[in-house]
Amino acid sequence: MSRESNTGSPEAGDNVTIPFGHKYAESENFSAVFQEGMALVEATAAYLDAEGREDAKNLDGPASLAYASESMRLTTRLMQLASWLLIRRAVNEGEMTPQQAFEEQNKVKFQPTNGNVDDESYAALPTRLKELNQESLNLHRRVMSLDKMLKAELDTGPKGESNPAIDEQLSRLSDAFGPIVDIEPSRESPPKDAD
Repeated sequence: MSRESNTGSPEAGDNVTIPFGHKYAESENFSAVFQEGMALVEATAAYLDAEGREDAKNLDGPASLAYASESMRLTTRLMQLASWLLIRRAVNEGEMTPQQAFEEQNKVKFQPTNGNVDDESYAALPTRLKELNQESLNLHRRVMSLDKMLKAELDTGPKGESNPAIDEQLSRLSDAFGPIVDIEPSRESPPKDAD
């Protein structure tokens, strides 16, 4: 069943994809997520460098090991999230294309969000560390959801669209120097000299 548009035409709205992820990534909502992520990085660094050190000294063996594991996971997760957010901001500011952004983001492999710390050891961790951890997990879920939407939109976007400015430059080069040919060397083995 086709959707009806505001004009009443049943066909008008068919096959129209609204790129929600792309629009969201360029919106004030993304700016708020970016600020939240950077603030969380700063808050975590401040905690781990000061209050967290004191908290860690008061933990027993298993809880102390859990603290070290969770703080490392938290720090890694936040660095990965910060990297993602900075790349997306670069796209918004025109410093990268969406395709370049995904190539860069593919280099950042997000770690699984579930850890190996048992419930009892986790419960013994300082409250502030657990709060920061939960905030990072919430941010991680939101970023991964947006990342998934953006990738789907990029994959289903129009293929083969050309850039008029690049096309014009290529046309000028072709007019000046002749047809543009593939200058990549052949991958075939060179012919052997006859004996």
